[in-house]
Amino acid sequence: MVYLKLLRPKDWAKNLFLYLPLFFSGDVFNLIKLFDVFEGFVAFCCIASSIYIINDYADIENDRMHPEKRNRPLASGKAKPTIALAISAFLIISGFLIAYHQGNRFFSLVGIYFSLNIAYSFGLKNIPILDIIIIAIGFSLRIRSGGAIAAVEVTIWMNIMVFLLALFMAIGKRRDDVLLTLSSGVNMRKAIEGYTLDFLNTLLALISAVMIVSYFMYTVSDRVIERHETNRLYLTSLFVMAGIMRYLQIIYVNADSGSPTKILYKDRFIQISLLLWMISFYVILYIKKIPYFQ
Repeated sequence: MVYLKLLRPKDWAKNLFLYLPLFFSGDVFNLIKLFDVFEGFVAFCCIASSIYIINDYADIENDRMHPEKRNRPLASGKAKPTIALAISAFLIISGFLIAYHQGNRFFSLVGIYFSLNIAYSFGLKNIPILDIIIIAIGFSLRIRSGGAIAAVEVTIWMNIMVFLLALFMAIGKRRDDVLLTLSSGVNMRKAIEGYTLDFLNTLLALISAVMIVSYFMYTVSDRVIERHETNRLYLTSLFVMAGIMRYLQIIYVNADSGSPTKILYKDRFIQISLLLWMISFYVILYIKKIPYFQ
């Protein structure tokens, strides 16, 4: 169980972004493509978990001073570093073997993702602003990888939206780190020195506004309307705005943790907003026989 925690299975949800291009394409019931994307999902889970282990190994001393991270297997001493690194090596080999099976383009994208995150773990995460940009690029690579496997075009607007969403979540996480630093008096990571609460609050407001506008632009773009043969996708914007507003309410009004993963797993309002967004998108894209959507 201790070594399973090293893999951070709760964070595997991030790799579901691989399915977005297939979902947006209107071809989500293609079983062959679904299985291929699932293989890609497994490959990314292996690579991501290997990076989590390497990152935890590199941050053992810093994590021991963190009020939450000190309970991680390596920082707490419950997991042996040699065994952890052996597991990481196995996951790297497994992930790349699966990626190779899915073709050169996917293999290359996984390689870029791995290299970028290794560089992040061993130095780039200490550079303010660049650290959150790298996290956002990781999500962009996920959707590009999903598009490569499913042979689906990833539009510019989809790229922009996912990048902004990931940037938004990364800023929320950094805000959480700043709050922990202010409350404990201990600097949780070097990059925090380049952030203040006011700066991060401004960034959250800016990115959330741009993200909503970008989503509207995507839903009403001529190319999207032509491809999906409907101009009703803008209706799904309601649930996007609801989810973003709820997230901002949690961190500003409720003064709760800004960790996006934690919020996604525990907040019913955001879960329902996400579910309703998926249902509305499904209805508009896949059930076009309903008179209102024709």
